[in-house]
Amino acid sequence: MEVRRYYSVRTGKHPGLAKIDLILLRRLFNAIYSQFNEKDYFQESFGYVCVDDGDVPGTLGADIEMYFFRVLRKPDLWPITENHINYTEDDLFDVIELLYDLISKPVSGRYHSYGDCGWHYDKFDKTTGQREYRTQINDILRDYQEGYEISENGEILSLGDTGLQHLLKAEIPVFDKDNVDNRLEQAILKFRRHRSSIQDRKDAVRDLADILEFLRSKMKGLLLSNDESDLFNIANNFAIRHHNSKQKNEYDKTIWLSWIFYVYLSTIHVVVRLLIKNNIKV
Repeated sequence: MEVRRYYSVRTGKHPGLAKIDLILLRRLFNAIYSQFNEKDYFQESFGYVCVDDGDVPGTLGADIEMYFFRVLRKPDLWPITENHINYTEDDLFDVIELLYDLISKPVSGRYHSYGDCGWHYDKFDKTTGQREYRTQINDILRDYQEGYEISENGEILSLGDTGLQHLLKAEIPVFDKDNVDNRLEQAILKFRRHRSSIQDRKDAVRDLADILEFLRSKMKGLLLSNDESDLFNIANNFAIRHHNSKQKNEYDKTIWLSWIFYVYLSTIHVVVRLLIKNNIKV
């Protein structure tokens, strides 16, 4: 169930609408993790302690600390409750993604009543567990710095610029899987990844320009000739697609690349829809 945003937050009148900092994010994350852990959503992975059988390992084996080190290549991340307070941003995002892979909702098992030992589950629902975890985690990630979310693939991504976020998630009609659809998806992912570099974002813009280049011959009559030329002049003249001495390279790349990316992305959406509407095929 999605976390509800109450009146003051929903209407922008809350006095504490400042973004969450890392210290608070760590505390909020630990509260969410503890809640799911107490409800046995990690029992399949971490195992449990039984008054009769002692430590019963889960799918990760008996040494969870070494499993965390092996897959993340970082020490001192486990146990989470004790160590989360020292996590860097990268540590925290790594653990959030890893827990997404490990969580599963308990479905059925047996209740061990002796000594009030508790439930020992043998059936789990990973899809439901991940969905519930995403909902809770995204409620705090969206208010951290410029805003993030964990995707259905379990990867933490930037939400994107305010007012333009819908473009990053807008579904494009199926048109050309190899030359348009898949390339567009990968370009968006490259642009949104946590800590994407200027080069990553430039590559994403170049990928979108390549998609438009592929569609260019089919765009005749759909865009005014000047509009078409301007689109490619942006990429060609601002040190994005080619490399030569005439290109402009002295500009705020963070701002410009974001602007160009959204212009190209929205244009691809428009062009593909127009091509489909006019029954123009690949």
